Amino acid sequence: MKTPQKLGFVGLGKMGFPMASRLARAGFALTVFDIDRSAGERFAAENRAAAADSLPELARNSELIITMLPDSKAVRTAVLGSGEAGGIAASMLPGSILVDMSSSAPLETRELGARLAAQNIEMMDAPVSGGVPKACDGTLAIIAGGSRETLERCRPVFEAMGKSIFFSGPLGSGHAVKALNNMLSAAGLIAAAEMLLVGSRFGIDPKVMNDILNASTGRNNSTENKVERYILSRSFSSGFSLDLMVKDLTTAMELARALEVPAIFSNCCRELCAAARMSLGKGMDHTAVVRWFEQLAQVRLGAEKCGKDA
Repeated sequence: MKTPQKLGFVGLGKMGFPMASRLARAGFALTVFDIDRSAGERFAAENRAAAADSLPELARNSELIITMLPDSKAVRTAVLGSGEAGGIAASMLPGSILVDMSSSAPLETRELGARLAAQNIEMMDAPVSGGVPKACDGTLAIIAGGSRETLERCRPVFEAMGKSIFFSGPLGSGHAVKALNNMLSAAGLIAAAEMLLVGSRFGIDPKVMNDILNASTGRNNSTENKVERYILSRSFSSGFSLDLMVKDLTTAMELARALEVPAIFSNCCRELCAAARMSLGKGMDHTAVVRWFEQLAQVRLGAEKCGKDA
């Protein structure tokens, strides 16, 4: 099982750029593409890589192609093309591999995989968790769905970008786990925000309360990694947007409905985050959802001021 050495990478955003940089540093022959041509040119100037002028050009020069795009629609367009614009699939060689590392919809991933299989192109879904900091230092968690044999072929590629690599099951299962994980993460953030606001109104310093939570059974990823760093500091700069979080929570709920699994509490979390995005506007960091809860409670968290706003 030979690992492909000629890689293509599509999508040089906040996550894609550092992930692709790790591949370039690992010595893979890398070709990149982004709809923003300047991003590809900047990447090529900063790394040992080539910037393709089109997706077909990238496909012709790649044995394995990674997509890191906003959603399933963007992935489908990149792979299958749109209108007169050619996609990746038409120029991929039989036996090559497509790895979608985006946070895509699992049922759509299965459909796309079936179309590629008809062309003798293998597909894996391998979404990531860890955010921009772990993308930069190459310690992402990678959740891979597809065949075990293909995973082993891709393993050295994944190891250049991640520290923990999990095989989740058949194609689409990686995207399913990622969406469900993000739902659980959002639930923890919402619960932490509400309890800290109650405590703050009571007169408890939110930092002190968060320290207590982290030594108690209420601790979660948000209390341990987000509250002090991004919320109490008022930076709201984790690198993962509220827009994308709502998209992922919507994916999780669509999957639950398709499988006829009641997810009442999860649906409430999705609706709360969607309402926060509507109120705060687009482009906000996902930790800024706490600002919406602060507005409702008329309480502000943060070391510089706590308790009821004047």
